[in-house]
Amino acid sequence: MDESILVVNCGSSSLKLALFDKHLQKKASALAEKLGKQDASARISGDQQPVQLPADANYKQALQALIEAFRNRDLLSGEPMAVGHRVVHGGETFREAALISPATISAIRGCADLAPLHNPVNLAGIEAMRALFPTTPQVAVFDTAYHQTLPQRAYRYALPEHCYKDWGIRRYGFHGTSHYFMAQEAARLLNKTPATTSIISAHLGNGCSITAIKDGLSVDTSMGLTPLEGLVMGTRSGDVDPGLFDYLASRGVSADQAHHMLNNDSGLLGLSGQTNDMRSLCELADHGHEPSSLAIDVFCFRLARYLGAMTASLTHLDAVVFTGGIGENSARIRAETIRHMRLMGLELDPELNRHNGKLSDGRINSPDSRFPVLVIPTNEELVIAREAGRMAAI
Repeated sequence: MDESILVVNCGSSSLKLALFDKHLQKKASALAEKLGKQDASARISGDQQPVQLPADANYKQALQALIEAFRNRDLLSGEPMAVGHRVVHGGETFREAALISPATISAIRGCADLAPLHNPVNLAGIEAMRALFPTTPQVAVFDTAYHQTLPQRAYRYALPEHCYKDWGIRRYGFHGTSHYFMAQEAARLLNKTPATTSIISAHLGNGCSITAIKDGLSVDTSMGLTPLEGLVMGTRSGDVDPGLFDYLASRGVSADQAHHMLNNDSGLLGLSGQTNDMRSLCELADHGHEPSSLAIDVFCFRLARYLGAMTASLTHLDAVVFTGGIGENSARIRAETIRHMRLMGLELDPELNRHNGKLSDGRINSPDSRFPVLVIPTNEELVIAREAGRMAAI
């Protein structure tokens, strides 16, 4: 057996694969894209030689090709000691990572109605890896599990009781592995224990969510039954008036069309009419493109509103934390968001912010700020690898 841990993250048409050693140091990572299409492609990070895939490659074929490429490069020999899988939705069934068994697979499949774009492809990765490594312990790590500590006042919707009892309609929350990592890392940087650390964690990328973490536990979060609720995102609308659906229906828009619009054509892309990439939006705004400026303004204002709302779930605040591709790299977005937070007493140091916290162990706040503001790069793969190794050892 190879003393390595593989981490598998299957998306709707892509998959990411990471390889860790037994000390949880990353050895390699790989990406396969456009799966199921003629131009499917794969590569190993830092390697100029592409990994060959069959036309219309599926998840199993892509995983086989990438694992073979790892072996050809002497990165992997034999079966790994564990495989960790990212699974988006665990419903109320899973409060922590779980060893994969027929019962686990059945429960994940049972949550597919709550995440129809995610759980089926997560299962495709699980089934492929179980076929490739039938004797290796495999572990599911759920995006929703960390948020199972939400109190009822935070997760229940004001709907008839049977909607929750019969159909499981409630706020579940997502990006749990990232927010959990923020809780751990923020505590370390603040010289505290996670159990005594309370933060507001903003994960900002193409998908965005914000979480209030009280003494290490998630107590409120912006995403809900699905990843559509909450903040403005790359192509997702975030919060809208539920009455919008009736209004759209009266205009001849079907439920499927409305779903597609709110998930794929809205957010930064919808407001700007140009792109969902924040870097490109900032460039367009700097050149006078008003819709792009509006998209940035709406994004930052809505984020600031949620920052203020999250304080209702906390009794003290140790830091506001930014993470994710936008949160970690966009000084402009952080500055424009914090500018709305004067009543909270948050202030940034322009120089520390410009360097994304790299000059000061993550801190970007000025000395006059009422609370610390941190930038912490997320590492969801490490969390999954750690959980896979831990569960495999049980």
